Amino acid sequence: MKEVEILGANRFETFSKTREGSRAVIVRDEMILLSHETISGWYLVPGGGLEAGETPADCCVREVEEETGIMVRPLHQFLTLYEYYEEYRYISYYFVCEDIGHGQMHLTEAEARRGLEPQWTPLQEAVDIFSRHQSYATESEEKRGSYLREYTALQEYLQIG
Repeated sequence: MKEVEILGANRFETFSKTREGSRAVIVRDEMILLSHETISGWYLVPGGGLEAGETPADCCVREVEEETGIMVRPLHQFLTLYEYYEEYRYISYYFVCEDIGHGQMHLTEAEARRGLEPQWTPLQEAVDIFSRHQSYATESEEKRGSYLREYTALQEYLQIG
């Protein structure tokens, strides 16, 4: 399993807060499942933050079902990504997962306001979307960083694939 660091342009000298989360790469028939925020147009690999006492794999399963309504089984973790922005260190655990059935979406109020929807997207199109991360540098460091994270993860996924 690979470990990668991303140092944000706005990072502080030291971090004082850490947030951990898990993300799921689910591919079938050359299509990848993404979470699409229809209001902003943002795309992300499904996932979210670990809850107290939860393993990264359990978080992955829970978050994917909550965001997409799809139940998954993590097959293996292929990447741990460390990102540093402002006073935060973000740790993202990426898993290759298989789709094992349908569950029930449970969006947070914020996700519902952003119009979060699951979307199967051609894998190469997803790579292309996230490859444009640098074009968001002047618009939003958050979007630039999110897209760089997802692009880095998909490039690693394609290398192990």
